[in-house]
Amino acid sequence: MSAPTDLSFDLAVTNLLTHCAALRAGDRLLIVAESAEFGYYDGITAQRVADAARARGIEVASVMVPFQEMVRGINDAEVAMMEAATCTIFFARLGDQMRFRALPRGVRAVVCYALDMAAFCSTYGTAHYAAFVALKRAVDAMVSGAREVRVTCPLGTDFRGNGSAVAHSSAPCDVTVARFPMSVFAPVPAVGFSGRAALAGFLMGTGSRYYAPYGCALQAPLLAVFEGGRLQRFEGRPDDVARATAHVLDVAARFDLDAGAVHSWHAGIHPGCAHPQPVEEDYLRWGGAAFGNPRILHFHTCGVEAPGEISWNIIDPTIWIDGVAVWENGQLQPDRVPGGAAILARYPCAAACFAAPARDIGVDMARFLPAYA
Repeated sequence: MSAPTDLSFDLAVTNLLTHCAALRAGDRLLIVAESAEFGYYDGITAQRVADAARARGIEVASVMVPFQEMVRGINDAEVAMMEAATCTIFFARLGDQMRFRALPRGVRAVVCYALDMAAFCSTYGTAHYAAFVALKRAVDAMVSGAREVRVTCPLGTDFRGNGSAVAHSSAPCDVTVARFPMSVFAPVPAVGFSGRAALAGFLMGTGSRYYAPYGCALQAPLLAVFEGGRLQRFEGRPDDVARATAHVLDVAARFDLDAGAVHSWHAGIHPGCAHPQPVEEDYLRWGGAAFGNPRILHFHTCGVEAPGEISWNIIDPTIWIDGVAVWENGQLQPDRVPGGAAILARYPCAAACFAAPARDIGVDMARFLPAYA
């Protein structure tokens, strides 16, 4: 990522406050932030956004919240502040933990997944929010109307199913807290899919609850064989199979979850999303920041309610939708989505993102496949 500039920051602030949160002068903004001492958000971005909002005539209130491993809800004082605000923006994992839960009536909320100034001021934060909302909706429509969706990857993923499962599933189709930047399409219920998912050397949490160890490192790619939304078995090195099985059973037992449940999956749609730090350095931060890159497809597993507690991550997927390779080796081809070319023509900043996609996602694929070296 290039160094932040005043211009890139102004573009990102406009994108967040105006294009995403729809705030105008005279509106009330509540910023909910967690301290940089927790090592997740930088603490600087939230303060600078608050200052920029005040300069635009927006009334700003800020509240610091602690990081909590498990969140059962928002306390009464925070609910009252959210109800009084035109919009709430989270620079805190609390917003991510609440993303599949119902919000108080009339409350609008956004969670920022650009965790520091470098990400916020990159093309991830500056490319027009509306472009990726439009692209997400176009992909959602294409998937939900598909007769067949098939996914493969270089490590051995191969699963398929019927897109109509989206329309007929009771699973929540999307989050209640808006994402900024918009970076994934709606989760696809796994109940209509079967096959194998090749996990790229680790298991990790989903950002719902936090526990230790949050990540489970593996020595080689691991195949998760599933059928109709149920994990059947892991296949791979015996030590990896044993380690993964023990990890899943441990997490399920801690929270009284269905260990075999495979809830849903989706992939990144934002080529401006980058994560240069290796995943092994910080599974927590990687899981909250890198998922929007089209090189990453992830499943929500271990639990019947979204998003489960264990994420399966597939790198460089090819996603065929009724025979069309809409993702090809980790590159989303928006011109292959109905209406996609028109979206890029309307938003040249988004087109520029796709012309020069970020490839650094912090996963060393060369240790599995020499072709990546």
